[in-house]
Amino acid sequence: MKFKKKPIVCCIIIVFLLMSQTFAFAQDAKLVNIIVTNTRDDLLIYLTVEGAFKESMEDAVLNGVPASFSFFINLYQPRGLWIDKKIADLNITHTIKYNNLKKEFIVQRSWENNTPLVMTSFEEAKKMMAEIDSLKIIDLTELEKGRQYQIRAKAELSKLTLPLYLHYILFFISLWDFETDWYTIDFIY
Repeated sequence: MKFKKKPIVCCIIIVFLLMSQTFAFAQDAKLVNIIVTNTRDDLLIYLTVEGAFKESMEDAVLNGVPASFSFFINLYQPRGLWIDKKIADLNITHTIKYNNLKKEFIVQRSWENNTPLVMTSFEEAKKMMAEIDSLKIIDLTELEKGRQYQIRAKAELSKLTLPLYLHYILFFISLWDFETDWYTIDFIY
């Protein structure tokens, strides 16, 4: 009777460890260096995801598994007791894929018309995946001078979709999913 309880206890411990690792990975990624600025005509944002590339994710990418980061950027006009008015809603995607035959990384960024950026350095490819620089949020003509506005930003690793029933067999792939918290920046135009 004592022997039958050990496998159940071991399974519970393994599931607990896997769940705690998943939560630990999710907490490590964060947005840093968030800058909201403007040109003469446009409102721009710069930001970087830090802690997105874990060792298991790097191994998967180097084995040819594509990875996609999604960035969600929203511009609101706070209205006191009323519901905030959403002015802009941007969903940006960065995708990386490794071509093992050519030994090169292909990074595509949706806000740059998905033009493939080809590079041989994994460090450079990771940097391109983790950064948004000079992204246009909205024309300044659509904002009122002297009004308060709020930008909310978040990043997440897009969920990997495996063919057929492989997601049941390879459940551990989800261990490298991440999602940052929402970050909020208030400013007056």
